[in-house]
Amino acid sequence: MVDMTRELLNLMGIDNERLELQWISSAEGGRFAEIVTSFTDKIKKLGKSSLGVAA
Repeated sequence: MVDMTRELLNLMGIDNERLELQWISSAEGGRFAEIVTSFTDKIKKLGKSSLGVAA
């Protein structure tokens, strides 16, 4: 499913690095916070999307 979504993003002209899937248990609150923070930093570094929407 993720591969299909990445392909769709590519067709739309959106960098597929803006998509990430992580499986996290509800018992992993600390890990969830780390992943969200890391992904947020990654998106900020990528800057605005090719659609001109602020990241």
